[in-house]
Amino acid sequence: MNSDPLLVLDRVCKSFGPVQVIDEVTVEVHAGKVSVLLGENGAGKSTLIKMIAGVHPPDGGRILIEGKEVKISDTKSSEALGIATIHQELNLVPSMTIAENITLGRVPRRFGIINRREMRKIAREALDRLGLDLHVDTPVGNLGLAQQQLVEIAKALSLDARILILDEPTAALTTAEINQLFDVVRNLKAKGVGMVFISHHLDEIAAIGDFVNVLRDGQFIATVPADTDENQLVRLMVGRDIDEQFPRVRTEVSDTPLLSVQGLGAGMLSDISFEVRPGEVVALAGLMGAGRTELIRAIAGADDYTAGSVTVAGTPLARRDVAAATRAGIGHVPEDRKTQGLVLDASVAENIGYATMASTARAGLVDRKGQRKRAEDVAARLRIRMGSIDQPIRSLSGGNQQKAVFGRWFTAGSKVLLLDEPTRGVDVGAKVEIYELINEITASGGCVLMASSELPEVLGMSDRVLVMSQGRIAGELKTREATQDSIMAMAVSNVHREHETGMNQ
Repeated sequence: MNSDPLLVLDRVCKSFGPVQVIDEVTVEVHAGKVSVLLGENGAGKSTLIKMIAGVHPPDGGRILIEGKEVKISDTKSSEALGIATIHQELNLVPSMTIAENITLGRVPRRFGIINRREMRKIAREALDRLGLDLHVDTPVGNLGLAQQQLVEIAKALSLDARILILDEPTAALTTAEINQLFDVVRNLKAKGVGMVFISHHLDEIAAIGDFVNVLRDGQFIATVPADTDENQLVRLMVGRDIDEQFPRVRTEVSDTPLLSVQGLGAGMLSDISFEVRPGEVVALAGLMGAGRTELIRAIAGADDYTAGSVTVAGTPLARRDVAAATRAGIGHVPEDRKTQGLVLDASVAENIGYATMASTARAGLVDRKGQRKRAEDVAARLRIRMGSIDQPIRSLSGGNQQKAVFGRWFTAGSKVLLLDEPTRGVDVGAKVEIYELINEITASGGCVLMASSELPEVLGMSDRVLVMSQGRIAGELKTREATQDSIMAMAVSNVHREHETGMNQ
């Protein structure tokens, strides 16, 4: 690098019990540059940024700010050093206004009374630095996710942050929202802010990064330019070549449907009918808000529906009955694994065993020994990286948490797997492992219904694509004949028709 670094993590180490998660790692952050932190789930990225944020002090090594060694004992001391961290789980209060959130913890007062005029001024100046035309009295809960992230960044800049840590900021954003975020990042680079950027989307690295620090198994592997070939980045990350990004193994498809949805209506959903056969992966594509998640939750019994029916292997399912859906062979991997798919304070073994707890009980008592053995077997089979089957699942990386959710349904012997954004926030190595699990389901005579916003994943891992638009099935495409353009054209066609109808009335 040409300039002296703003921040250096110098040979830092961190262990949790007997597990060494960071082993003498050195990375630098420079003013006006974006340093990408790349590695598989469990490589140590989150632990590294938590050292910078003051959550976990290093066990060894040094942290230097502008050449001077510092101790970052907590988040307040991190902020005082000009460091701000934007986590995946945003630190905002939805019921409070933008101004109240930006000044939270340091509310300006005059004669002991909250000075709302000064509060709005601070917030307005912070938003203006990002070019955000938002009213400061708007409740944060009324904003979209991308705007909430930008408010979080504005809050950081109002604290005069010189170093910004962005942890998976694009995971749940649309393409347009990502472009807006990247415009802000480029603006901050021009103003000399140094940034650390974590993403599992390799195509984003060259678009926004300057250089890449690659970690593997808690160790520093290399620093390379951001325009390094993606295949080379993957080799550095996982220590091996990945022959196929989408290793779909297509099997013979039975004529008799395993999952049948007929005339389903619920809220925004209207008259949805389709079938999925044994050995088949059917993808649900469409714009955000098209109804994909609502459809999957209704089929899984998580939400009610007002019309139509769901049938598994010829047997109708009761509405809004998750237990009945589970007994019928349905497994549901939800969009938000942390709030809907996992009990974070429970152990890995307990989370894997929830779907089989009732069916394997003896005389009303949980078969704890059997549950543990089944969890150990499936964890080994799915290569879940952990210190112990008894550790809280919240301590696992995102990709390993996701594999544990899959493991629950493997243990239950589910034949119909409902996947909602199954690889969101998951690194390229873990993605391939998840795709191989999908192949296992279909090879054994099961079927998969997969909602995904990633069109390469839709085209690479499905046999058919159902395109949704405004709560309806806009059309169906065979994957071998589909393109990203044809899917998007179908996704927006109904939106355009609705708009034209409204204009003509």
